[in-house]
Amino acid sequence: MGDPLFLKLVLPQFFLVLTASKTGSGPRVAKYTNNSDENIDNSGDTKKVGKYLERWLERKEKHIAASTYREYKSIVNNLLIPKFGEDCLSILEREHIEDWLNIIDIDHESPLSNKRLANIQSCLRSALTDAVNNRLITENPLSKWTYRRKEIPRDEDDIDPFTIEEPMTILEALTDQVRNLIQFAFWTGLRTSELIALNWKDIDFSRECVRVCKAMTAAANGKIEVTKTRAGRREVKILSPALAALNAQKKHTFFNESNAIFHNPNTQQRWTGDRPIRRAWRAGLERTEVRYRWPYQTRHTYASMMLSAGEHPMWVAGQMGLADWMMIARRYGRWMPSADENAGKRAIEIFGRKMLSY
Repeated sequence: MGDPLFLKLVLPQFFLVLTASKTGSGPRVAKYTNNSDENIDNSGDTKKVGKYLERWLERKEKHIAASTYREYKSIVNNLLIPKFGEDCLSILEREHIEDWLNIIDIDHESPLSNKRLANIQSCLRSALTDAVNNRLITENPLSKWTYRRKEIPRDEDDIDPFTIEEPMTILEALTDQVRNLIQFAFWTGLRTSELIALNWKDIDFSRECVRVCKAMTAAANGKIEVTKTRAGRREVKILSPALAALNAQKKHTFFNESNAIFHNPNTQQRWTGDRPIRRAWRAGLERTEVRYRWPYQTRHTYASMMLSAGEHPMWVAGQMGLADWMMIARRYGRWMPSADENAGKRAIEIFGRKMLSY
């Protein structure tokens, strides 16, 4: 029957290793099997961060928007691989990452913003989450943690809407199809990527609304993609100036086979991104005395107009594809009326008269 001590101590370990080698589970497999490249490569103890991130990017490309992929690729190739590429996945710890983020911009003229730092961490966090799911590492060192710095409040931000008079001055300086595009932008608050992805079939003229569910960024190379967030997929009310812009645009593209609403007049094709729009926009503004701001300020101008006129912040948030009205309050709070002489009177008219009659 054999040596009882052997059967008690050694044989169970033999079957444990045999089972592990067949299933490929556990980082210890490489120690007991034939040390083949396949076993070593699948272990977080030996897999290099750089090699893993390169393969991760290849797999990720099919599942994320082109603009997100471009940002992730830049972060991986320019930041993560140069720093951690030769390290093994299993030794990557939060402390190492935090130390690196502390000095990541030491040679920069200005420090990285918390938003930029968050984007870097988001990329790495996603990669490490997949590594955990693939059993290359046991835990994600960035799980439920984000590195942030104390930032000095800025005197100004990038929200710089046009005044009441400036949009009309700008529109008068633009011609034909470019004017129609910008007028529609001013009165819908759509993002540039959403504007150029619009098709005529997205317009419901009977209900006077536009269905926004697609976007096209420069990184997508002409490919239309779904919007990134659920809030971004929405119906936007077409106000009369926006409707007028659509009606003026009909003669140019309504019967075009591409079904795109807005065309670049120089190519007679759908706009391919914000760069050619900026060129046409700049040329128009140079014919005016309006201080230059980039075209995205049409979106901020829409928000400021709606809020200044007293439209409900929740409605404005829905129109703009923002997740909640708190985002509106944070970004555009200065344009929300703080005092209304008639505040409370509407409620009294509806609900208070019966009470006062007693």
